[in-house]
Amino acid sequence: ADLITANSDAMNQVFINGIVSNRGPGSTKPIVGQTPQKETTQTPVATKVQGSAAEHADDSSNISNTNDWPNFRGTGFRGVAEGHSLPTTWNADASSGDLENVLWQVEVPGLGHSSPVIVGEQLFLLTAIAKDPEAGLKINSGGGTAASDDDGEQEWLLLCYDRHKGTERWRKTLRQGKPKATRHGKATHANTSVCVAGARIVSFLGSEGLYCHDLDGNLLWEHDLGVVDISKYGTGWGFSRSPVVHDGRIVLLCDAPDHPFLCVRSLSDGSELWRTKRDGIGERSWATPLGLEHGEQTQIVINGFPWIAAYGFSDGKEVWRLKGGGDNPVPTPFVVDGLLYITNAHGGPSPIYAIRPTASGELARDDKSIAWHVGRGGSYMSTPVVYAGQIYLGQSSGVLRTFDAATGEKINEKRLGRKAGLIASLVAGDGKVFCASENGNVFVVEPGADLNVIATNKMDGPCLATPAISEGTLFIRSTQRLTAIQAD
Repeated sequence: ADLITANSDAMNQVFINGIVSNRGPGSTKPIVGQTPQKETTQTPVATKVQGSAAEHADDSSNISNTNDWPNFRGTGFRGVAEGHSLPTTWNADASSGDLENVLWQVEVPGLGHSSPVIVGEQLFLLTAIAKDPEAGLKINSGGGTAASDDDGEQEWLLLCYDRHKGTERWRKTLRQGKPKATRHGKATHANTSVCVAGARIVSFLGSEGLYCHDLDGNLLWEHDLGVVDISKYGTGWGFSRSPVVHDGRIVLLCDAPDHPFLCVRSLSDGSELWRTKRDGIGERSWATPLGLEHGEQTQIVINGFPWIAAYGFSDGKEVWRLKGGGDNPVPTPFVVDGLLYITNAHGGPSPIYAIRPTASGELARDDKSIAWHVGRGGSYMSTPVVYAGQIYLGQSSGVLRTFDAATGEKINEKRLGRKAGLIASLVAGDGKVFCASENGNVFVVEPGADLNVIATNKMDGPCLATPAISEGTLFIRSTQRLTAIQAD
């Protein structure tokens, strides 16, 4: 068919010759997590939808009513999925009693903080299996700055599971050999999450390579980008930036201190289209970049140190920059209701910024492009979530904080529990905020000023990977297993 229109309780969509559009004039929305474009040999036609629900593309009420969670933190990295009832209570630790509200649970080989990615009937994970697995993980501690001694032979795997049954559909070896760069004692050699675009799965492991497979696990191409080593200044921190795909292009952030750069590559064959050096701008960053459309402009937004910065998607030229704050930026930027939220911490400052996408040039903190900012209270490791008018931020100390998402006014903070480090990013849906913690509990928080914990649910081990949500099911990866949780 040349023209198909689809109406639902989510955003209206129009498909013309394989091209999908759900944008309205002047809308602000992320470029990842959109409905995948059908692969076609036809010349793409520039298409826009006028009116209807498309005009409200940056309304949080329209966040991800689809069943897919196609990249880290789902649609637009927002970490929110609506449209289905989600479980409030469960027990996923068989050693503490019978399993409750567990659809399935499988052991995952090796170590990885790679988050589940769900498209259609398939769920994807990355993991690294050490030939000598004695190194393990340093849980419930800062871990120090020294690299782990896990530098022996590894096998990096792309795993595919049936999202309904938990059975393994296939596994593909991406690489075998010794790591080209170190990992932190609390991290793994497989921290990144895949990104699925159409019928292609993109995996980026930093120094260990860039890979593209089809949905059946067939390798389409691979590229070696060289060593991307974050281990400068005596630290042993490893790689964690997931790939971003848009419009047939892959965005990769490679901020190694000695030669930081941002590049865009072709999804069809992995060839490099452009590269921008970030010397003096991106001394270090562990955050996945955000692709952002505003009107006719598309930007790549990077949470970095010493500068937060945005670049043009088409040419890599700098659009704006802002002196960052915390010297170890990890949380991923995201957009809700027309505001771009960025936070970081460590080294003293821990700011939170709400930035308007019209920003340009070098920004000061009192710039009109900054809707609000606070100097302290931001997240170090965990990406926050904006839900029901508030921004919720999890701390590695186990403290949960909330601010008014429109004004930046601090509302409340609460310590969730002993050793309840919130390393995994927060996710939300169905009137609940889910906080997966290092002590093996997932805290379910009722939205609102009181930060009321309505349930504390046991997992089978520490949770450092960010959960995924799809069709009323929570998919949570612990250090040992992958669990699908669904209410009766």
